[in-house]
Order: sequence, then structure tokens, then C-alpha cells
Amino acid sequence: MDKKVDEAKNKDRANITRHVDLRDLLERFEEIGELEVIEGADWNLELAALAEVVCARNPGKAPALLFKNIKDYPENFRILSGAANSFKRLAVVLGFPEPEKELDLVQCYRDRMKEDFELIPPEEVKTGPILENIDRDEDVDLYKFPIPFIHEYDGGRYIGTDDVVIMKDPDSGWVNAATYRVMVQDKNTTGIWMSPGKHGRMIREKYFAKGEPCPVLISCGQDPLLFLAGHSEVDIDVSEFDYAGGHRGFPFETIPSEIHGLPIPAHAEIVLEGEIYGDEESIQIEGPFGEFMGYYASDASEQPIVKVRRVYYRNDPILTMAVPSRPPANFTFARAAVKSAMIWDEIEKAGLPGVEGIWCHEAGAGRLFNVISIKQMYAGHATQAAMLAANCHAGNYAGRWVVVVDEDIDPSNIFDVVWAISTRCDPPEDTRFIHKSWSTPLDSMLQGPPYQNNRGIIDACRPWGWKDDFPRVAESSPEWKDKVMKKWPHLFEN
Repeated sequence: MDKKVDEAKNKDRANITRHVDLRDLLERFEEIGELEVIEGADWNLELAALAEVVCARNPGKAPALLFKNIKDYPENFRILSGAANSFKRLAVVLGFPEPEKELDLVQCYRDRMKEDFELIPPEEVKTGPILENIDRDEDVDLYKFPIPFIHEYDGGRYIGTDDVVIMKDPDSGWVNAATYRVMVQDKNTTGIWMSPGKHGRMIREKYFAKGEPCPVLISCGQDPLLFLAGHSEVDIDVSEFDYAGGHRGFPFETIPSEIHGLPIPAHAEIVLEGEIYGDEESIQIEGPFGEFMGYYASDASEQPIVKVRRVYYRNDPILTMAVPSRPPANFTFARAAVKSAMIWDEIEKAGLPGVEGIWCHEAGAGRLFNVISIKQMYAGHATQAAMLAANCHAGNYAGRWVVVVDEDIDPSNIFDVVWAISTRCDPPEDTRFIHKSWSTPLDSMLQGPPYQNNRGIIDACRPWGWKDDFPRVAESSPEWKDKVMKKWPHLFEN
């Protein structure tokens, strides 16, 4: 009986989640009214500014933007902004029911990780749409694509923002597929920036230590699931292909690349192949670039280059674009939902009971201001929750604040959170600090190495010793709220 239930559950899930590629998703986004087509935008600042403004006006509900007929380029060379960056679209991408609020997505993701999630490795195939066009060696010209100039003070045009950089560990064979920014230097050369401690940088340094260039693929248009996995803290030695495949419910198809045999996503839009060179003769200036914290926090610097020797691309290719900026940005909602669920999963596996919800606020760029709601069960429970949320793998990189609140506080509602901080927190007693944590040169509060920062922990729960005697909340009961909403429903539409 249990086996039949599992088979039915998996069948239903496959029917919900089975999208083949980005184009399949675009059709679905259009069907649910979540895609706007923009004609005639300029690649130079204009389309990025439009993507930024549209997202900021309606966080979590703004449409994806598909730019066509971009200035100076053929009409069929397109750019997509904000693929999964809304309630509805992220639910479609992940195969969840349409959510009513942020925590619905987090709960669905958490339930999947807790109940039936399995890694699904990619399946190697011989051909796919990505091989429709291949430019080799001297024919490579990256400027044939409408690479955006995103921010006014950027050091160049960035082909890699909503991207996946694919590398293979030379010792173990582990395939890492992570997101790093990629700036075009000339027609067949890019710069690439990787923060210290990131998996791709570790792999790259192994090749450099041997005096060898590092083989690399750079996917610049792909299934949003790969991008979501690529900029999340997936465990070391776990491939993002496997992780994203597990969420899709069936394997990604990959094709061995011509030069290095690295796995090309068969249904990607644009993929570059080459090598990363870190010798003194190959180093070039990369950046600056406006980053996810909302600042130009790192100056232009000398960084390794990628010599591009192959460009694989589909007919009518779509370049995917992230616009890191002052939040909310065109990828921070999706990041916030996924990261919230990953932190929840990790701290429960570490043994923390009583978690009611977690939200990594977009105002904190999906990393810097994280709130965890718990049902207090013992003295020290709130402190334990905060420390675990701040130090687990998913919550540790470049964090700043962790706030713990009671179960009556919606962690995604900033009014609730600030009210709890204001009325349940005694600053000298309930604020703690963590020193010398893992950060990044992109941290706006750091001026130089070592790239470590300090964290604040806020206990905004009712004091454990007298929580049952804490003043009663002044508000209508849930029953009365439900009664008036049913009696005058027109007041609560939209």
C-alpha cells in the first residue's frame, strides 16, 4: 500500500514539475499572466534599469521581463530578467501549489527536503538544442550577444550574472555548478570573480597549484532551477546538477563538451567553454560591479581570465540576467525563499525543535537579515535557534543579523518583526554578537582582508522566565477577524 501511495505521489509530482527547459517555463509564465515582453530596449543601462524598477515596485509579484529587438542586435537575440522571482513563478519552477504568502513556499520546500527529497544525477546524452550552433576558436565573438551594461559605474559588460559556472574537481571528479560574475574583456576573453571560500575558487586553486589552467563551462541562460542551486550553499561534494534534478523530479540532460568533456546542460541557451588562467601574464582588471548587498563594495581588481574557445547556443538564444542592486533586486525573492527553507532544513537536522517558520528578508539581500520563529520549549531555546541559524552552512556566508521571535510573529512580516524587537527585546540583555565570521570582499562593512565580519543576534521572544505572565496582545481574536472578513469581503480583495 505504501509503495502504491509513493508511486502515485511521484507521478503527481512529475506532472506538476515536468518542465523541459526555460522556454517551456516561459510558456507557462505567459499563461498565468506573469511575463511581459519588452521591445526595443537599449542594452546599455536601459534594460537593466527597467528590470530594477519593475521588480522594486512590486516585490514578489512583479512579472518576468523578456526583452526582444534589443538595440543594435537581431530581434531574435533576447534577454530574460527575473525568471523565478515571484510567488507564482517560483512555485511553477519548483512544482508547488500556488502560494498565498511567503511562508507557503518555504514550508513546501522544507516539507520536500524533509519527506521525499533525493538527489537525481544528470543523464548524459549525445545531442540537444544547445548544439544548434557552435562557434569555435577564431569564430568566437561574445559581442554577437546583447550583453547588458547593467550599472552606470560598472567596469564593463557582464555576460554572466544569472549564470552557472561548471567545473570539475581534478582529484575527486565532483562537478560543481555555481554562480559567479563574468565580465567580457574582449571578443573571446572574460574576467571571472569568485569570493574566497567558495567551492569554485577551491577547485580553481587546485589547478593553479599544479601550474595548469582550469577547464570551465559558463552557462549564460538556463533552467532557473540550476541558477537557484548555483547561488545557494549546496554542500561540498554535492553537484548542483543533482540537487536541481532532485527538485525537478527527473534528471537534467547533459552533453560532454568538445574540449574538456565537461557536462553542458543540453537545453541551456548559451554556454561558453574554455579555461581559467591565473598566471601573471593572464591576469586582467575585473570590475567594479554593483553587487547583491546594494553597493560597489569591492574595487576593480586583478582577477583570472577565461579564454573562450567554444560558444554553444540555441537558435533565437535567451541570455538570462540578474541585476544585483539596492534590494529588492530581480532575484532576491527567489533567493530569500530557497535560503529560508535550506536554513530551516539544516537547523532541524541539527536537532532544533519547535521551528514555526523562517524568512530571509529581501531588504537584507536575502542573506543579511534572517528571522526565525519558534515555539519556546525550554530556557536557552531562543539562543540555540539563533546560533544555529547564524552558523549553519546555508546561513553563514556573509550574514549580519538573526532575529528570533515567538510563534505568534510572522517572520516574513517586517511590521510583526519590528514590533517584536521593539516590545519583547531588552537591548543589553537580549543582543549578542558573533565575531570573525565568514564573509566576502563584497561586504560593504569591510575595507580589506581578512574577509571576516561580525554578526548580531537579537532575542525578540517573550522572556522565558516569565513569558506566561507577559502582557496580553491587544488585537481582535482570529475568530472575529475571520467573521468580519467574511461579512465584508469586498474590503479585503487584492
